[in-house]
Amino acid sequence: MNRTKINRRALLTSSLAAGVLGARPALARPIASKSENPVVDTASGKVRGVVNNGVYVFRGIPYGASTAGANRFLPARKPEPWTGIRNAFENGHTASQVMPAASAIGFGLRSNAMQGEDCLVLNVFTPGLTDGRKRPVMVWIHGGGYTYSSGTTLVADGTNLARAGDATVVCLNHRLTVFGHLFLAETGGAKYADSGNIGILDLVSALQWVRENISRFGGDPANVTIFGQSGGGGKVSTLLAMPAAKGLFHRAIVESGSTLKQLSREDAQKNTEKLLANLGLKRDQAAMLHDIPTDKLLAAAAAGGFRWGPVVDGNALPRHPFDPTAPDFSADVPVMIGTAETEGTYFATPDLLVLDDASMRSRLRERLGEDSSKIIDLFRKNRPQAMPSELYFSILAFPTKANLQAERKAALAKAPAYLYRINWRTPVQDGTRLSPHCLEIPFAFNNVWHMPELVGTGPEIQPLADKVSGTWLAFARTGNPNHSGIPQWPAYTANQRATMLINNEWKAVNDPNREERIVMLKLSDLPMT
Repeated sequence: MNRTKINRRALLTSSLAAGVLGARPALARPIASKSENPVVDTASGKVRGVVNNGVYVFRGIPYGASTAGANRFLPARKPEPWTGIRNAFENGHTASQVMPAASAIGFGLRSNAMQGEDCLVLNVFTPGLTDGRKRPVMVWIHGGGYTYSSGTTLVADGTNLARAGDATVVCLNHRLTVFGHLFLAETGGAKYADSGNIGILDLVSALQWVRENISRFGGDPANVTIFGQSGGGGKVSTLLAMPAAKGLFHRAIVESGSTLKQLSREDAQKNTEKLLANLGLKRDQAAMLHDIPTDKLLAAAAAGGFRWGPVVDGNALPRHPFDPTAPDFSADVPVMIGTAETEGTYFATPDLLVLDDASMRSRLRERLGEDSSKIIDLFRKNRPQAMPSELYFSILAFPTKANLQAERKAALAKAPAYLYRINWRTPVQDGTRLSPHCLEIPFAFNNVWHMPELVGTGPEIQPLADKVSGTWLAFARTGNPNHSGIPQWPAYTANQRATMLINNEWKAVNDPNREERIVMLKLSDLPMT
């Protein structure tokens, strides 16, 4: 495999500089003929941005009030209006969280902004303000599960995407972990009826802000696409099933985050009781949670075994997102769904990237049980040249949930679903990372040069970024990803199962790896279709 040659010291220096710019954007020399400091009058007050290479950039705009103190665990409130002009030059607070250890790849996926409970903020990137154009609006919802990360990472800078597609891009932060998903409906009473879903309801509030304000930033509130990766894809999946979000967006892209089910009330209540116990509180002392310091709450929420996320509470989220069927609330919303071929190589420790055959078989036996040998043989038949680690990660990343989500969406026959898989392999680390989780993000944002540690620096990365970002933009504009730069991409149906395989060369294939799909579906304890 070819090894990407990068000067490590130069890369570190440039990455650190880029990280600083992500937290405090540089005032680039404007190309646009408008004012260097454009001002937009929002519903809460005027904001002043900057011009970056022909794109108007506004950072840290509040779409909600601070969630600290009395506002904890409660629905977002409108931001306090201000007089004068508010500078929108810097990213706002990231939600309070405990960041995991640095990943092996992906410096640009980490935020340098300060944390805080005044985190209901968003950034807007747009090529025009008062030119009368109605641009498609693309709202990015970040990953990190429901516990960490932010929408203000370097890779999610929307400048290039806005410029390339004449689109208005919005990236946002929202409440996470215990602050976003502590289920208090049974211990705190009616006041906290929505507390288990506050983090996802923040996204609804942000979309309401978009509907009210985005036309002032050159965007069309009647053409809004939500897109997100990993946990962001799970949030997109969940918004598709939430009555409060109906009509606030018109297309959706789920990247490596297909979510069929969310937490039950029972499991959410177990989380609550465990957290109260960790804090030394009784069941009837929920009100005291408002006064506990942020770091103490985060420590208690991180003390073992919690799974934070949306709750099927019968109210804000009345049903599982895509189980047993796709939601009727969003039947008319076109959806694009996809995965990367070897998702787990993003998180893998170095030893897992160079498994020998015996270690691969042993590990898969622990995960898959007595069927593991047959599954390995099936995958090897279709990948005769694959090394053991490639087989290991291809099996574990098989996109059963994405296939089912597309199938259930298509079954409604109201709006199309389009399925894709990223097969392009990054050359970094001697190619051992294959096609990892997060790989498509810099391509979709057309920010590949911000992330050489993930995608390398080869001559093929910019042409691929143009194709991927062009496809995301085409879908946002029309609800159909097809454009002149790619082969014809049919919508997904249960009969044909068309899937776009994304590489340097793109290819639409009906039901790729059919035998594997059938076997892995049986293994998943999901109903056979």
